[in-house]
Amino acid sequence: PPRSTLFPYTTLFRSSTEPAQDIAARFAKERPSAWGMDLPGILRRVPVEVRVVALTFDACGGARRGRDDYDRRLIDFLESEGIPATLFLNLRWIRAHPRTAGALAGNPLFEIGNHGAEHRPLSVSGRRAYGIQGTASAAEAVEEVEANIGPIMAMTGRRPLFFRSGTAHYDNVALRILEALGCRAAGFSVNGDEGGTLSAGAVRRRLLSVRPGDIVLCHMNRPASGTAEGIRQAVPELLRRGFRFVTLEELLSLEHSVLDRKSVV
Repeated sequence: PPRSTLFPYTTLFRSSTEPAQDIAARFAKERPSAWGMDLPGILRRVPVEVRVVALTFDACGGARRGRDDYDRRLIDFLESEGIPATLFLNLRWIRAHPRTAGALAGNPLFEIGNHGAEHRPLSVSGRRAYGIQGTASAAEAVEEVEANIGPIMAMTGRRPLFFRSGTAHYDNVALRILEALGCRAAGFSVNGDEGGTLSAGAVRRRLLSVRPGDIVLCHMNRPASGTAEGIRQAVPELLRRGFRFVTLEELLSLEHSVLDRKSVV
């Protein structure tokens, strides 16, 4: 069944009825006062007691060498072991791999998140992160989010709930824009592969450090990296420790279940 029927709480994140251009105009004169990867409003982890962890994988895309690659071995492993994950697909990566993107979107193991149109940090002032120029205005921030929503909806039949910016950096005005667009900003609590640059052993160690409710960030567009092998080594050990893997949507549903039980008590 569609995830929206499995997790009714997602009505909290319905897409806005306000036109995107009106949202851009409303925030056009706002000036940010905070910037980074750990601001209020960014989903980095969920405080739950059950042993669950959310694996997320970015497919970045772009003109730089290797950005449009596809780590088939990683995805094959997740599929063979039945490991759910949230896949953040950039528009340029989707265009480079249309059939693969469609197949991933049709796989019930995977939740598809929005990784933007041009893989830019989400800003209203052009703030840079890791040398990448951020969006320079409210209108550009809206376009970075909205331009990839249609292609994802065409594959999944639903508007993506989660957005992760290129570099996972945001300013506080851009976060308010995301909220107005009906999206949830996704961050991470465990950097699993440092942009697809770590060895398999280092990826394994990062994953084995997780706590219940953590969100792990790795990459699925760097097949020459140690990501796939590190995941392959870490997953069986985490399963032995009693961890269960979930999508971001299911992770949030568990948090809401806990809050609902506490409210009843």
